[in-house]
Amino acid sequence: MVSIFQILMLILGIARFFIIVHFVMSWLIGFNVLNVRQPLVAQIWYGLQRLLEPIYGPIRRMLPNMGGLDLAPLVALIAIYALEIILRNNVAVFY
Repeated sequence: MVSIFQILMLILGIARFFIIVHFVMSWLIGFNVLNVRQPLVAQIWYGLQRLLEPIYGPIRRMLPNMGGLDLAPLVALIAIYALEIILRNNVAVFY
């Protein structure tokens, strides 16, 4: 059962990493440091968008319209941290 706990923590860590990379890339693309016309950048960018849209979509529908500000990554990170706290506080269930 400990392995289930470790696998869940690994999945949450990977999701957190992807969200942070997507967030940083969005800023770099917004400030023209990265160009989406480059094949590698475009492939990573669109891959991350397709991977994270199922997470961001329901969050965006619940949040009010903030204009150009997208708070979905922040809410997703907070939810991941909350899940990690819940799992760590209930780690005895996995033993």
